Amino acid sequence: MLLASASPRRSELLALTGWPFEVLATDVDEQPRPGEVAEELAVRLATGKALAAGRGRRERRIIVAADTLVVQGERILGKPIDALDAREMLLELRGRTHRVLTGLVLLSPDRERTIIERCESSVRMREVPLPEIDRYVASGSPLDKAGAYGIQDADFALVDRAAFGDCLANVMGLPLCHLARAARQLGLASPRDVPAACQSHLDYDCPVHKEILN
Repeated sequence: MLLASASPRRSELLALTGWPFEVLATDVDEQPRPGEVAEELAVRLATGKALAAGRGRRERRIIVAADTLVVQGERILGKPIDALDAREMLLELRGRTHRVLTGLVLLSPDRERTIIERCESSVRMREVPLPEIDRYVASGSPLDKAGAYGIQDADFALVDRAAFGDCLANVMGLPLCHLARAARQLGLASPRDVPAACQSHLDYDCPVHKEILN
């Protein structure tokens, strides 16, 4: 398997499946097209990453690519350009509910089949005090994350996980049950119990995995 992403979080999650994989970072233009909605953008970018990873490579492996977007209202929040941008994003998100969308694309080893999955999670950020936001921004953690936050950052619990009820791995960038479902369509079964491995690793009792996989 080939993972078309340099994200350490995606590598961390994909490793839970038990599938051996290689990481190949790809570079695509992430600017939305005029009138393009977030759902379309996520799938288009994931597809572009998958195709870029497969270009010129002859080995027969499944290619996995994903793109995750944070959406507040109609505004798509990408990775912040600097600390000030990160702070402004967090101020916009705090105390409000936003959406996290992932487009997931798998290319078959012969490149003749493309499997597309979409996952959406609803996330409410607590009313984070300003000093806490400033400490989080100063840590540097928000700068490589869409929406300027990582739900897995335990030192800065921006989200009340006890009130969260969707796919947590999706918010981290790779919805594993959707991945397992897509891989199944290509005849590939995981050597591990994916929902169990994901929940154990994230310390999260997922209420949606059965619906996704059945």
